[in-house]
Amino acid sequence: MKYYLAIDLGATSGRHVIGFQNGGKIILKEIHRFKTQMDDSPDGLVWDLPRIYNEIKFGIKKAFEEYPVIESISIDTWGVDYVLINGDKEIPPYYAYRNERCQKSAQKVHKIVNFDDIYIKTGIQFAAFNTLYQLFDDKEKGRLVEATDYLMLPSYFTFKLTGVKTHEYTNESTGSLLNAKTGEYDYELLDRLGLPRKLFGEIRKPGVVVGELLPEIQKEVVGNSKVILCASHDTGSAFESVNIDDDSIILSSGTWSLLGIKTNGPIISNESLEANYTNEGGVGYIRFLKNIMGMYLANRVIDETGLDFKTLDSLIFDSDYKETFDIHDSGLNAPKKMKKAILELLKKNPPKNDIDLFASIYRSQAVCYKKAIDELEKITKKKYKKIYIIGGGARNLFLNHMVKEYTGLKVIPMPIEATALGNILVQMKASKEL
Repeated sequence: MKYYLAIDLGATSGRHVIGFQNGGKIILKEIHRFKTQMDDSPDGLVWDLPRIYNEIKFGIKKAFEEYPVIESISIDTWGVDYVLINGDKEIPPYYAYRNERCQKSAQKVHKIVNFDDIYIKTGIQFAAFNTLYQLFDDKEKGRLVEATDYLMLPSYFTFKLTGVKTHEYTNESTGSLLNAKTGEYDYELLDRLGLPRKLFGEIRKPGVVVGELLPEIQKEVVGNSKVILCASHDTGSAFESVNIDDDSIILSSGTWSLLGIKTNGPIISNESLEANYTNEGGVGYIRFLKNIMGMYLANRVIDETGLDFKTLDSLIFDSDYKETFDIHDSGLNAPKKMKKAILELLKKNPPKNDIDLFASIYRSQAVCYKKAIDELEKITKKKYKKIYIIGGGARNLFLNHMVKEYTGLKVIPMPIEATALGNILVQMKASKEL
């Protein structure tokens, strides 16, 4: 029996999951879970990457304690964020995508290349935190002068484990750097913005073997395994976990909600530009989808109120509060107090209590899903009948009910560790087990 280790890092939590086949079924077993949340600092919101890396190694060690022989290891993370490297040394700080630096940088970039031209080239939605804008800010600050490489986060952690620098297609595709048609870096765009070509190495596809754990890592974790590339953008791995019919939509529900379909090639049109739909790289296909604020809002309010999801789930169906708000309001990007920021948007008819507040959060998400589906149907000139909900949000019964109420689609919740499963499926295919 072969065992595979998926290291799945979301923007709020990370997990180590062992996967293996037993009786024709793929079994997943969680080994380790930890927080990955952003930290406030004098430089704004940043990632504590040394802490996260230590958690990664700790989880690998725990996995080897239980499964001494592991066929392969692969890492996926959220998109757009990266680390600058000088040789083999990191260049801090490690900015998080919600850092305020992104807004001003996007405005500067669009004075050089307007967004319509960027979209036609890359097919990627506008988001001020896209890698392109972050790198331009680094150039403006002089941080690229000493940089020899830039590594997206899964590639960075893979480098720390193996000593090999890679650029994996699905994660690279998230940040407006790749040409949507060729799948390679769009050097004409990068040149216009003065981003040095030396930073951008060969694009590698999921399934490629990177190498084995470094000797010092083997000693620390008491084991060795090869490390391969999965679909290292977590949404890419999540979409690998489910096959859908032509009349169906996938909603990957986590910190972010990613709503869309699998297509054979990019869809770049005036309609997709206007709707801000994005074309991200998948394993042999394009994920045509819309980024929507996900469980980030509810998770923040849970932390602030002291409620727990079990109590909330038992009470929320009794709420008759129907007010909604714009979940993409700029004031909700990274407020000091999320509950206060949401209540400000609901001040004309405020909720009576925290249960009503959560009902409003979930209803507001469902409103956005409905709008995104209407846009998708207009762009693709198709009608969809079903929506598969994967990821942690699939367990949210009230939100699933709201999705059905607002969209009219058949809701098929799949409360699985979708991203970890997709990560492991790529590993199994690479080892010829599937």
